Amino acid sequence: MKIRNLTRIAMLVALTVALSLIVIIPIPATNGFVTLCEVGIYSASLFLGPLAGFLVGAFSGGMIDLLSGYPQWMIFSFVIHGLQGLTLGFIYRKWPNFKGMLIGFTLASLVMITGYALATALLYTWPAGIISIPSNLVQNIFGIAVTMLLYQSLNKVFSKLQYH
Repeated sequence: MKIRNLTRIAMLVALTVALSLIVIIPIPATNGFVTLCEVGIYSASLFLGPLAGFLVGAFSGGMIDLLSGYPQWMIFSFVIHGLQGLTLGFIYRKWPNFKGMLIGFTLASLVMITGYALATALLYTWPAGIISIPSNLVQNIFGIAVTMLLYQSLNKVFSKLQYH
């Protein structure tokens, strides 16, 4: 991996953690919370590929849990958000069009929602795992919407920079 890409990934992890710690919406039923984490993960996956998506997802997810007082979730978040980023990045790299993006967002969201439902069931109870599904669905829909706006804006900026 080139130093330039490693630097970009580290900056995206830092930005994702910072933004996610600014906006934390607690979910008392699952002792969890909703954040802007998906925006950083999805942006890294689309712009930098599956490995970057995995690294940004894994490290930002784990650090957010640690720094926000939910260390019991760290390992789960590392794996779940890492796989979430890897999934979108892999699919979009294979099909770099709107259809690939849509399929990637859908499968990456399913990875995250299913992963957290299982992790919540393991840490607490299966009803708590089921209760976690709607808030994780909302987090993904919001993250996808913000990512799409960001992606479209940055693509316009990058394309103008390439031609001037």
